[in-house]
Amino acid sequence: MMNFVVKTIANAAALAVAIWLLSGITLTGDDTGGKALTLLMVVLIFGLVNLVVKPVVKLLTLPLFILTLGLITVVVNALMLLLTSWLADKVDLNFQVEGFWTALLGALIVSVVSWALNVALPERD
Repeated sequence: MMNFVVKTIANAAALAVAIWLLSGITLTGDDTGGKALTLLMVVLIFGLVNLVVKPVVKLLTLPLFILTLGLITVVVNALMLLLTSWLADKVDLNFQVEGFWTALLGALIVSVVSWALNVALPERD
């Protein structure tokens, strides 16, 4: 359970960095508390998408993973970020990712920051 909380916090921080750095990824809210709650909900959707959809997409695109030596992972992560944006819109969360290229750069930022935080934060069961 603690591992889930640590990974969720790392993903929230990584997504917050992407929102801060890229103008094409927006998170709006009335106040700081509202934005934090929206960010937490978006991170939970992002985690669910990565848990359920991403393994299926990776399996279906296995030949591309082999052909590109794994570089297609960035594209798959961008698609997961776009899917998260679409799902957030469906549940009336104020989170938007505008376009594939913004999602690609955002996915790269989220991956690097999340990796760094997961290395720095302790892993517990």
